[in-house]
Amino acid sequence: MNVTWLGQAGFLLEKNGKKILIDPYLSDSYGKANSNSWRRTALDVSFLSVKPDVIILTHEHADHTDIETLEHYLPGAGNVLVLAGVNAWNKVRALGGNNNYVRFCPGSRWTWEEFTFTAVRAAHSDPQAIGVVVDDSCRKYYFTGDTLYHEDIFPALPADLWAVFLPINGRGNNMNAADAAAFARRTGAKYSVPVHYGMFDEIDPAVFSAENRIFLKPYQSIRWEEEK
Repeated sequence: MNVTWLGQAGFLLEKNGKKILIDPYLSDSYGKANSNSWRRTALDVSFLSVKPDVIILTHEHADHTDIETLEHYLPGAGNVLVLAGVNAWNKVRALGGNNNYVRFCPGSRWTWEEFTFTAVRAAHSDPQAIGVVVDDSCRKYYFTGDTLYHEDIFPALPADLWAVFLPINGRGNNMNAADAAAFARRTGAKYSVPVHYGMFDEIDPAVFSAENRIFLKPYQSIRWEEEK
């Protein structure tokens, strides 16, 4: 699996020619609406040409379900599988196209090709927000979306997580770095990757102290090879 951080909480997952986008924010639409939230990370427009097979939207906030970005992928497209939290689903399906818009709730599961996607709870200001566990038939990756540390999340997680990707910004009902480190340890994931910083702030990710942490720069990738 090749995992590329797109900035904020956005990711591109690639395996065997298949492409999965999670919460892509590739515009400055948030900054246009709020002058304090202009993007500090340069936009790499090459990612707007990606042809995704699957798009996952954890919740409806504009830096996660960004219509300006999604208009590059969905209108006029066909057969894109869109797995979206309830409020994100209500927002994105207006884009139409011959796509499959699935209302994804905690506990929901969707199997596609060699992948299994499972929605888990997130504790966020969008009450319908979700996180997603992506199982690529080799390893399990947990993308928390926006969330606080909450005890009710952990029982739904698999015991054999390979990596967790989680916010550390401590604003907007997200974990701060200390709680994120505790959250990462609690998941038991082998690796932890902090996200949701640097786009609208000047946070130094070094404040995230979890073991086996991996710091990415925007548009940088991690490649985890198949286990033999």
